[in-house]
Amino acid sequence: MTTINLTTEINATIEICFDLARDIDAHKLSTGKTNEKAVAGRTTGLCEEGDTITWEAKHFGIKQSLTVEITKMERPFMFEDRMVKGAFKSMKHQHSFEERDGKTILTDKFEYQTPFGIFGQIFDAFILKNYMKKFLASRNNVLKSMAEIK
Repeated sequence: MTTINLTTEINATIEICFDLARDIDAHKLSTGKTNEKAVAGRTTGLCEEGDTITWEAKHFGIKQSLTVEITKMERPFMFEDRMVKGAFKSMKHQHSFEERDGKTILTDKFEYQTPFGIFGQIFDAFILKNYMKKFLASRNNVLKSMAEIK
């Protein structure tokens, strides 16, 4: 299991940050490099606990599909999505929010397992983990920009 922990400080209220992070349309804007789009389940608006979302995107030059379920939500402090179907062996992404000194601290805990045994582990160690860190950081920087102009 690989775990990526990422922290982003945002000059906006916790409510704005929480809602932007679970907004399907904001997600599309924040993942422009991979051209992500929601194609099934909830495809627009704010995701809620129990929702499923199927995303299509292009990663490593390959069109991929990932279906997640929003398994936990404690507004405005945390929500979690888990992979139902996709390229990972397993995947869980916890988005946590804490208000501190007039700012919001967004913490991502992204856990996943790669398929394909030792080959997946080697791919993860040399390529995937770094790719996912950059992907999440880029997404958070766009959300940060969006939240700070509201």
